[in-house]
Amino acid sequence: MSTVTIDDVEAAAERVADTDIVQRTPVERSRSLSDRCGADVRLKMEHLQRTGSFKTRGAYNAISRAIDGSGAGADEPAIERVVAASAGNHAQGVALAAADAGIDATIVMPESAPAAKIEATRAYGASVVLRGNAFPEAMAHAQTLVDEPRTRFVHAFDDPDVVAGQGTLGLEVIDQVPRRARRRRG
Repeated sequence: MSTVTIDDVEAAAERVADTDIVQRTPVERSRSLSDRCGADVRLKMEHLQRTGSFKTRGAYNAISRAIDGSGAGADEPAIERVVAASAGNHAQGVALAAADAGIDATIVMPESAPAAKIEATRAYGASVVLRGNAFPEAMAHAQTLVDEPRTRFVHAFDDPDVVAGQGTLGLEVIDQVPRRARRRRG
């Protein structure tokens, strides 16, 4: 995987700010965790994303970049379909981002994935393929489905566009948490 720079994350932040798919979520102080840890503990409320997870940030950024041809393979044509492997959160993020982009999504999930995550992924418009009892089997099968032109595999974490998109969460934390609260307490 290539190195992800702050410029990549800032560009992703501009991209996700232009959509209603990714929300800027609040940061809340946890009094109980702060007391227990002896530090000022803040929690980013990513459960408020439509999919209930930060994973939508990375999926949206990767798919947006691939559609306009500016993604990791900038010399490749724009995509018409994405494939991913996931047990749930990444699956929903890819499905939602693909639906927003108007492209097809095929998500391979292990048979052991929670039924609620499988149904949510389908509800966002993706075709779901159940394969294997564990994630490695689902991943191996998903990678065999990326043999058509204009199809892109969206890896859950080993993809610079996904990482940059998920890094937007950190930029929000820096913006939302006062500097004095970010200093190490000791």
